[in-house]
Amino acid sequence: MVEVFKTNVVCQEQATVLLHQVHKIFPTCRANFDLQDCDRILRVENLPGGIDARAIVVLLQENGFWAEPLPDEGPPAKFFLPADYLVA
Repeated sequence: MVEVFKTNVVCQEQATVLLHQVHKIFPTCRANFDLQDCDRILRVENLPGGIDARAIVVLLQENGFWAEPLPDEGPPAKFFLPADYLVA
């Protein structure tokens, strides 16, 4: 499972410290930041199972940062044409 968070982390040094803590507290997780993204994304992946998003948010808060889980995008919506639509 992968959880994606919007954060206020701005520099690589901050990200490195936070990643170290995430990996220490959640050893089965892999995490990375995308600070080039406008939302300064933190991605956390847990191969064996789920992710406690609240625990990740609290961890960042305890270190003076803000994080918000982003909603799942889900599959793209299907596009249907009306039944009476004919291509000539």
